Amino acid sequence: MLQKKKRIVLLGSTGSIGLNSLAVIDSLQDSYELIAVSAHCKWQVLAEQARKYRLNRVVITDPLYLDPLQKALADTSTEVMGGPEYLVELATDERCDILIVSIVGAAGLPAVVAAVKAGKTVAIANKESLVVAGCLLMPMAQEYNATILPIDSEHSAILQSMHSGRREEVEKVIITCSGGPFRKWTSEQLAGATVAQALQHPTWNMGPKITIDSATLMNKALEIIEARWLFGLDPEQIEVLIHPESIIHSLVEFCDGSVIAQLSNPDMKLPIQYALTYPHRLPCTTRRLKLSELGKLTFEPPDRNRFPALRLGFEVARQGGTAGAVLNAANEAAVAAFQAGKIGFRQIAELTEHCLRSHKWIKNPSLDQLLAADRWAREMVASPEKTGAKVS
Repeated sequence: MLQKKKRIVLLGSTGSIGLNSLAVIDSLQDSYELIAVSAHCKWQVLAEQARKYRLNRVVITDPLYLDPLQKALADTSTEVMGGPEYLVELATDERCDILIVSIVGAAGLPAVVAAVKAGKTVAIANKESLVVAGCLLMPMAQEYNATILPIDSEHSAILQSMHSGRREEVEKVIITCSGGPFRKWTSEQLAGATVAQALQHPTWNMGPKITIDSATLMNKALEIIEARWLFGLDPEQIEVLIHPESIIHSLVEFCDGSVIAQLSNPDMKLPIQYALTYPHRLPCTTRRLKLSELGKLTFEPPDRNRFPALRLGFEVARQGGTAGAVLNAANEAAVAAFQAGKIGFRQIAELTEHCLRSHKWIKNPSLDQLLAADRWAREMVASPEKTGAKVS
């Protein structure tokens, strides 16, 4: 089925998605070859990966770690580069067939844009690229004959379920979420939530930023916006349901009332592999789902009063333009402030909403204008007195 060995570039190889991607590539080694990777600061891990896979090139985006990485790989043929600007160079490598982007936040956006313009297949784990620039990326992908595939489990589930009918037959999609560690907490309890508590996700093992986004449900807000652009949906066609078991990852309802769902055990290897082998399927090393052991599957509507991030997600999906860039950047900065103990848990959404309300919205922005909106939002969160939000 897959004759030619496909060559992969992986951006963000030392995080949870990156490590899972490497495990998938290892299991598919006869069909896929890793040629280059990047990491932000874990230079020791990057050096080990370069040796194991005999990589052509590696990029460490924090130049402070360039020197030790170069010394660690001095006896190899691996080309070592330092600085975020080299991500674009990796993304547009003419030898690359598939680019996996698992960099947290908007930092991977320039590389995604460059890869799309180069006509690559781009497997995106960082939903921020589509949140910030979906209005540019999807038309661009069509213009340059590029393919954008989701790696996150929810959008992979939507993609898989949509194959049960024609696009025009889709009535709505339902994105599920575990509800995070604070699903049953009151508003009063949420006000005192600590970083350690926010990082105790009940289902998934993820990086700290994504885990905190899951606790605020901002991850679902971002996924609403991503689904809007990735599948060309109206915001009214998107619904969110809390599903604590995390077995059904998303559902698609068709015009005849049929609902198609994708089910699997919580394991990122499956959506990663589906993106690499798309539109085909190959055996996967993930643990198989045994329905007889599940007992029951439960669903409940999310509380938008306790978790206002969801409301913001729908608002931004309707607005488009620069709103996605502001939402994403403000949230990233606010999450960092929460981790540093500068603000409380509920103020993450509060600061983000203040930025949305006070920014100068542009309907059809350029990439430069999107990046400028990103910078503006980060500056506003860094100086919260400008937003009128109270800080602890």
